[in-house]
Amino acid sequence: MAAAAVRYLRSAGASTVAGPVEALPRPELRAVGDDERAPVDQTVFRRVLGNFATGVTVITAPGVDGEAGVAGPAGFACQSFASLSLDPPLICFMVGRTSTTWPRIARAGVFCVNVLGAHQGELCRGFAVSGADKFAGVVYDAAPVSGSPRLAGAAAWVDCTIHAVHTGGDHLIVVGRVNALGANDGDDGIAPLLFHKGRFL
Repeated sequence: MAAAAVRYLRSAGASTVAGPVEALPRPELRAVGDDERAPVDQTVFRRVLGNFATGVTVITAPGVDGEAGVAGPAGFACQSFASLSLDPPLICFMVGRTSTTWPRIARAGVFCVNVLGAHQGELCRGFAVSGADKFAGVVYDAAPVSGSPRLAGAAAWVDCTIHAVHTGGDHLIVVGRVNALGANDGDDGIAPLLFHKGRFL
C-alpha cells in the first residue's frame, strides 16, 4: 500500500510546493462528555481493531531553535498513516493528544514519514518509547525540503508540511502537504513492516 501511495503521489508531480498553504482555524480542544461515550469496552475495541493489519511508520521532524530543554530532532512510531489526496497531494496520520513528541513536530511545522521495512522492528520499538534519546545510534540524513530526519533503510519516505490539524476524540488528525517523496525500490523494493494483533509480522 505504501509503495502504491508513493507511485500515485509521484504521478501527481509532488516534488515542489505549489505556493503557501493557508492555515486552518485552530481546532477546539475539549474533553469528551459522558453522554458522548459509546457503550464499547476499550479492551474489546483494541482487540477487534487489532485484526486490521497496518504498515508502520516513524514520523520525524527537525529540532527547532529555542526549544526549552530539548535538543535535536523529534520522532515517534506511528501505525495510523494513510494517503489522502492526489490533488493536492496530501497524506494524514493520527497522534494521541497526550503525546509529548507531537508539540515539537507542530512547532517545526514540517515532518517526514518514514515507512519502515520488515527488518526495522527494533528501530520501531526505539521510537515507541517515551523520554529516551530515540535517535541515539540511528543512521539518517536530511529530507530534501523540510530537513526532517530521513531514516536509513526505510522502504519509503514522504517529506511534508503541516497542512491542517483536526480533532478526533483522544487523538489529533494531522494532514500533511507532500513536498517530496521517494522509495527504496532496488530490485524488488523493501518488504514493509506490518503490525497485526499487537505484534510485528
